[in-house]
Amino acid sequence: MRILHVADRLSDRGGADWALLGLLDALSGGHEQHLAVGRDDGAIRPSCPVTVVPRVDARTHADADLDPLMARLRPDIVHVHNVVNPAVLEWAVGVDAVMTVQDHRFFCPGRGKWTADGRVCGDAMGRDVCAGCFNDPGYFEGTIELTAQRLESVRSLRLTVLSSYMKRELMQVGIPADRIAVVPPFPYGLDPDAAADGPPCVLFAGRVVEAKGIREAIDAWRRSGSDLSFVVAGTGPLRREIEAEGVDVLGWLDRGRLSAAYRRAAVLIMPSRWQEPFGMAGIEALTLGTPVAAWDSGGVREWHPGGELLVPWGDVDGLAEALRAGSGRRVDPPRGFEGSVLVRRLEALYRQRAPRP
Repeated sequence: MRILHVADRLSDRGGADWALLGLLDALSGGHEQHLAVGRDDGAIRPSCPVTVVPRVDARTHADADLDPLMARLRPDIVHVHNVVNPAVLEWAVGVDAVMTVQDHRFFCPGRGKWTADGRVCGDAMGRDVCAGCFNDPGYFEGTIELTAQRLESVRSLRLTVLSSYMKRELMQVGIPADRIAVVPPFPYGLDPDAAADGPPCVLFAGRVVEAKGIREAIDAWRRSGSDLSFVVAGTGPLRREIEAEGVDVLGWLDRGRLSAAYRRAAVLIMPSRWQEPFGMAGIEALTLGTPVAAWDSGGVREWHPGGELLVPWGDVDGLAEALRAGSGRRVDPPRGFEGSVLVRRLEALYRQRAPRP
């Protein structure tokens, strides 16, 4: 098949970026592909041609740029990834695209199903439900309108999501179950032969933001009484705050250095406060044999082995105990998340959507 992928960006930073790169590589053997992105960081080259379409990543109409690309490529399938521009979503409906809903921005105008007063939100989006998460009524009105517009745009599309958790959230806001396929991402670009690049540590991998639970991770580490250092692979707005806590922040790492960091880690800590759509860092760590102490957040339980290392959301003491219990274990890679298996699932969906010859 000839496939046009449309994504917000081409980057080597986050889990969504590497999930897309892995998918492009896995599909490269049997399909002709092209990638259109809103911006290109220039850090990595995928296995197919790339066209930069700046308006994909802005709140403006991009059809004037995408339509000529469609006419030139004449794809059998258009697959849209991690795009929230309503104008592009409307364009996607017009070309009967497959759409991957990457996160909460189609059904939660707030913090990712995590309320302002620190609770997990199990309610469907609505003005009465969501208003309490905003201090500025004007900002709230604009944000919930934008979120509702995104949701309405994709109602008629065939959707893929990263986890059954995400499927349930979309069903709660009225998307029929038979329009949603669960196709998890798979680890990509890691070095299975990487050696540890330092002494054992407690590792946090990801954005250094409140939603990822960085403060709770450090709190649990201190409560655990561990004599291991705390290392962060990532960066973000809370970096200076946590460096003042004696934490070693490495910044964003390339895949080789990240693999070495996973190998070094006695345990990966993952107390996500927002409801994780999937939790890519966790499955990457498991793939390289590193145990994961995590809160039961969103889609995490769908890949986590469970047991004493998966603790109730919000339980810092339980997380500290999980750190003690998990440190130094080696674990087997999770089954069912091999790229070849998941790509076949996606190809079956493509065949259903592609025009018959």
